[in-house]
Amino acid sequence: MKTYNTAVVVIPPQEVWPPIQAIREQHDRQIRRWMPHITMLYPFRPREEFPVLAERFAAVCAQQDPFPITLATFRSFQHARQRYTLWLAPEPKEPLVQLQTLLWQVVPDCDDVRRYRGGFTPHLSVGQAQGEAASQLLSSLQETWQPVTFLVDAVSLIWRDSPPDDVFRVGQVIRLGS
Repeated sequence: MKTYNTAVVVIPPQEVWPPIQAIREQHDRQIRRWMPHITMLYPFRPREEFPVLAERFAAVCAQQDPFPITLATFRSFQHARQRYTLWLAPEPKEPLVQLQTLLWQVVPDCDDVRRYRGGFTPHLSVGQAQGEAASQLLSSLQETWQPVTFLVDAVSLIWRDSPPDDVFRVGQVIRLGS
């Protein structure tokens, strides 16, 4: 049974948050609910299953060594009615795709992020925009952005309650590598 109250994510270290959060404060209506993150599995299983799933994930995460990624390029997903989600593209994306595949194989029903035409696209959302403003905003963000690099060394199982206390919190952290 899946729920939208939990997810498996990669959370950048807090020291790289300031420039990301500065953009999100202006453009992301979800800044209060979500910390900066790259979604690996969402929706996910209920929080009560975290202890068992953390053990299973630890076994597969041991097979993946930590790896660096850089957030250098802004992109967007287009939705209906000229609405866009703006995001930073983690580069290289292949280790994240590989990690996501390992996690998904533990919970094959949690395949929502893999169902898109291009499959799983690792991304760190920074906001939403509508119409022509989206491409102008992307250009303006790209002009002033200084790339951020960090080591992906863990995945986090996160959870939230129902509104009004619906801010995601870290429930478990699973380290990569042996």
